[in-house]
Amino acid sequence: MLRPVWHRFGVYKLGPLRNLSTSSRYEGMFYEFDKKTGYKTKRPSNESVKDRVRFGLKELKTEIKIWTDEVKDAMEFDPIMASPIPGEADVQWFFNSGTNFDDWVVTSDSDHNEGNSTCKFALSPAGKGLFTGTLSTQVPKDGKVKRAGYCNVKSVRPVKSFKRDTFFDWSNYTHLVMRVRGDGRTYMLTLGCAGYFDIAWNDQYHFGLFTRGGPHWQVSRIPFSKFYLTSKGRIQDRQEPPPLHRITHFGITAGDKVNGPFRLEIDYVGLEFDPTHTEKHAYEHYRVPAFYAG
Repeated sequence: MLRPVWHRFGVYKLGPLRNLSTSSRYEGMFYEFDKKTGYKTKRPSNESVKDRVRFGLKELKTEIKIWTDEVKDAMEFDPIMASPIPGEADVQWFFNSGTNFDDWVVTSDSDHNEGNSTCKFALSPAGKGLFTGTLSTQVPKDGKVKRAGYCNVKSVRPVKSFKRDTFFDWSNYTHLVMRVRGDGRTYMLTLGCAGYFDIAWNDQYHFGLFTRGGPHWQVSRIPFSKFYLTSKGRIQDRQEPPPLHRITHFGITAGDKVNGPFRLEIDYVGLEFDPTHTEKHAYEHYRVPAFYAG
């Protein structure tokens, strides 16, 4: 039996009848129950009501202070001073001994018993950020996992006071700039841009970070126009430029299918405005009818 197979933006062909599944955790479902697609972190359930109230009052004091700082920053904001200077990198994250590495989420396939890779993100002997670990493509013998071998580190999503979600606004910049010292491997850079609706929760933009290896540092300038759209690792047919005013996180992934240790040392991650770079998007834009079957 044939039926239309749904693309995320519409029907694009006829295919065999099968489940509209976008997550292995929820077979047969087209939508997502939560933003982590089933990979939830368990919270302690033995907290008393008194402990929760005490923690809430402590959080309230902290959130009021953050809200006060937000109001002051809004009143003192100078749009002229905030404009980027062409050719100069504005550092978004700088890694040194004062960096709070708890602001970064480190994950691997072994965290959910879906592989044997391990990794960590900490201070290097040189006083910089060090993303290191061991990559393993060995698939667990559970009959469910088909592919394995990834390690990832990403920034925590920015929030306003009282736990309100917000975004990084990089719309005034054209390039992502990184000073790194790698091991010759290729890493994947990720720009998260989770939308409001569940179908866009897993939208991400990717591009490769190619390292030289050796003892020397390298500065990589990557245009935002080179990043391509994916959803859960699947490259989308209909490409579009990344919404730089709605970036939720920045991440680095080791997943080049090469077994063994990896090492990526990071000095800083910054942004740059290049007025000579006029490219909006490097990939073709296909105009596909909303209801096309072929």
